[in-house]
Amino acid sequence: MNRRPTLLAALALTATAALTLSACGSDDSSKDSDKDKIAGADTGNETSSSPSPSASDTTGRPKITFPSDAKNVFEYEKTGDAAKDAVLSDSTLSVNSVDEAILQGNTDTKALGFYNTGKALESSITFAQQYIDGGDAWTGVTRYFDYKVTLSGDSKAYVTYCSDESKSYVKNRKTGKVKKTPASADSYILYNTSLAKNGKGVWQTTNIASNGGDKACQP
Repeated sequence: MNRRPTLLAALALTATAALTLSACGSDDSSKDSDKDKIAGADTGNETSSSPSPSASDTTGRPKITFPSDAKNVFEYEKTGDAAKDAVLSDSTLSVNSVDEAILQGNTDTKALGFYNTGKALESSITFAQQYIDGGDAWTGVTRYFDYKVTLSGDSKAYVTYCSDESKSYVKNRKTGKVKKTPASADSYILYNTSLAKNGKGVWQTTNIASNGGDKACQP
């Protein structure tokens, strides 16, 4: 299972791109390494150095917190375009909001519905609930890299990026036992996402598509 909601459609980053969601599916144990990702919130090559997951520049934005053994690292450089940089920042917070729900064992967090909406929110809740129902969380580090952002007018955007889930692992919430599985091609995943700017100026993720083992993300 991928660490984030899975969609089946292969997507083009155009102004008319429409992402078709499907539920996160496989229970195959070989995908456990994909589920083995955990959230933190370091922003790799950003101008600011390693902001905490709870860091926020906008009043009213919910804080996001994670246990000390869980961490996401986002590797991208600011573009210099204010709108694109805002999209990228909120895209990472969308990722962290899903992880926070899983790690806290609660899909009723403020951040989940703040940074996600529509099909992305529905899929994220379903995805997180699978972890919760299974008594699982994550531990380790997930790396996000190779970001590309495209704007469509003033209120729509598309972001693609890769994840490296080879160093994060499934953790049983009750026993603390960690299931370490070897890295494989499926540990590297390509994501295509759609975002829309709401009335509060937040770029909410509206759709997510992923392709585990995509050649574009392999080391």
